[in-house]
Amino acid sequence: MVVYVPDDAPRRRQSPSPMAGECLRPLNRRQLEDRWGELGDLYIRTTGHEPAAWDQDRSEFLRRLAGDMRRPGFALLAAEAVVPPGTTVLSGCAYGFPVRGEGPWWHGLDDCLPSSLLRAAAAGELFAISEIVVERRVRTHDQDRDWNLARRLQRRLLADHAATLGVMLVERHDVETLDALWSWGWRYAPVDARGALLAAPCRVLILR
Repeated sequence: MVVYVPDDAPRRRQSPSPMAGECLRPLNRRQLEDRWGELGDLYIRTTGHEPAAWDQDRSEFLRRLAGDMRRPGFALLAAEAVVPPGTTVLSGCAYGFPVRGEGPWWHGLDDCLPSSLLRAAAAGELFAISEIVVERRVRTHDQDRDWNLARRLQRRLLADHAATLGVMLVERHDVETLDALWSWGWRYAPVDARGALLAAPCRVLILR
């Protein structure tokens, strides 16, 4: 849905968002195992899927997460918020892994990724972000602000791994996710002579 705002509408507030107070911290493997159920619950709480699909969607998310945990250099960054009466809860997460110059990519796209990404991978400057899990308001409000939680998570993941480029794969039919990523600064990867990137089942997005 596109919302048109008249020119004389009040400007958005300029004060820092309370979301900026959320603490971002990496979780090690032991911490991930301890909070496995919380991560599954976070995914269901933020996706907006129908209740009938919750069990299946939760299982698929945790399966994807478990698969990526086996990749060298895997990292998960959790966002934690304090809610009354002082309880700390997960409010978001993002995870991924560094991409090296050798080894397979995802979903059979090895032969159709832009050569610019392969060069960044060979230089150790490319980090793949598998998923960014945040509340719907983060997807739809103040997406361009530095304190937007999704922007904070993706920026911190890249900084922690000294990466100059982030890369994500998104299924072409997932328009909502594509729109959200675009609003957080992601752009479609350029097409070169390496392969039929436009015909691939997923869109390749990069973040500089």
